[in-house]
Amino acid sequence: MSSLVSANNLTLEQAATCGMVVAVYANAYPDRPAIYSDKGNRTFAELNARVNQLARVFKESGLKPGDGAALICSNRPEFAESILAALRSGVRLTPVNWHLTDKEITHIVNDCEAKIVIGDVRLKNNLEYMIKNCPGVEVALAVGGEIKGFSSYDAAADKQDGSDLSDPVIGSQMLYTSGTTGHPKGVWKDPATARPASIAERLTYTGGEDTDLCTGPLYHAAPLGISLLKPINSGVGVYFMDKWDAEETLRIIQEYKITHTHMVPTMFHRMLALPEEVRNKYDVSSMKYVIHGAAPCPVHVKKEFMEWFGRNMFEYYGGTEGGGGCFIEPEEWFKKPGSVGKPSLEGTIILSDDDKILPPGEIGRVYMISPDGGHFKYFKAPEKTNDAYFGEGDSHFTLGDLGYLDEEGYLYLSDRRSDMILSGGVNVYPAEVDACLLLHPAVGDACTIGIANPSWGQEVISVIEPKDGVEIGDALAEELIKHCIDNIAKFKCPRQIKFIDELPRSDAGKIKRRLVRDIYEPKK
Repeated sequence: MSSLVSANNLTLEQAATCGMVVAVYANAYPDRPAIYSDKGNRTFAELNARVNQLARVFKESGLKPGDGAALICSNRPEFAESILAALRSGVRLTPVNWHLTDKEITHIVNDCEAKIVIGDVRLKNNLEYMIKNCPGVEVALAVGGEIKGFSSYDAAADKQDGSDLSDPVIGSQMLYTSGTTGHPKGVWKDPATARPASIAERLTYTGGEDTDLCTGPLYHAAPLGISLLKPINSGVGVYFMDKWDAEETLRIIQEYKITHTHMVPTMFHRMLALPEEVRNKYDVSSMKYVIHGAAPCPVHVKKEFMEWFGRNMFEYYGGTEGGGGCFIEPEEWFKKPGSVGKPSLEGTIILSDDDKILPPGEIGRVYMISPDGGHFKYFKAPEKTNDAYFGEGDSHFTLGDLGYLDEEGYLYLSDRRSDMILSGGVNVYPAEVDACLLLHPAVGDACTIGIANPSWGQEVISVIEPKDGVEIGDALAEELIKHCIDNIAKFKCPRQIKFIDELPRSDAGKIKRRLVRDIYEPKK
């Protein structure tokens, strides 16, 4: 392994960062499975060759190190090829949430300054809208079929040499996270200084023996890092699920002897809800790591799941922004049930509203140590970046979450961002939904909140203050939900509409969202 890496003047860590470790495994174990999927499989040799070809397509298209690219693609081999090619050729690649609407996708492609776009034919209509409205895109490649305005991904790659690059350049990922202003922002990290998230550093794999199951969409930070880049860079094959299903998950675990997977608590709930005879049909004894995060997991759900799967659940806390984060192992969690662990970097603090450090047991904003004194930025949003940091030299940063530390330094979350809604492990920002609702002529004001839901964690509901003279009722509620579905991604849309004569406001006129939540949250 070291000879190939040293030949390219790269450290082993840099080789992993730019995707060259895949080349090492391709040379050492060419026939070892790298990807399994409904859309095709890849050995490490096949994957590596395609990555080299695509990296050369990027270069011949005029992309220079640091230039932007966008990937709008479902869980299929071409997703892995594209991200690894970007990491190998110096490109700054943005995987885009393909569940978004055509206008939302277009906004991100323009905002990330993509010069090249790779798109999945299953999103044909959205992509044909996007390409007409993104003047900065110079090259568009279609995966899996024809898209108007796009060239063929396969045809472009087939023309190129598949041998290893002699001059790889470390690229980067720039994922988007929604903001409280309603517009998503890119989270950019300097590839020269960014460090792996703590969860990735703690996982261990055995190449040639282990297999990972990717249960979530790869445009999300956690599946991308934990269920693709980490195992692939460890010489481990990955099975891509196109759409998650509880029993199908068990079938895949048994058939492919899955050892590692990443899930969100909603999945545990759905699997535990399967009839006992279905659960007992499948052998899950191969599992070594069930990694979970993205939303708080109820203590009783986690205990019940480990009674079934074994004590192999490893929990983390972090975000797209990365940083120190937390990680807690199963035995440790049983001693501290409900905790997300000790921060991986000492120095996490809890701040009050007036920026005073709070003692153990008191709830406030969670600020973690910033590796490299502030290693991420919100793309083209300096004010948002500044708001995320605290302390001399930007020593600490926050994801906006509330929580507390106990006497031993274990972190407990009391609210994942006071306004943000976590539905099925996906972030929904109320301000974006409110902004959509306010476009409807019947809406005087709106307040979107999340209320507890046993399957989804939280359910999105919108409380509407109608304009004077508007007739309220079921018909208007249905009309408002349809209005949202027509304008924003479906997963963001309210499942319920409530009407109120007047929303509660502060003296400054700001809606008291927490008070609205208290009114409509089911009492325990």
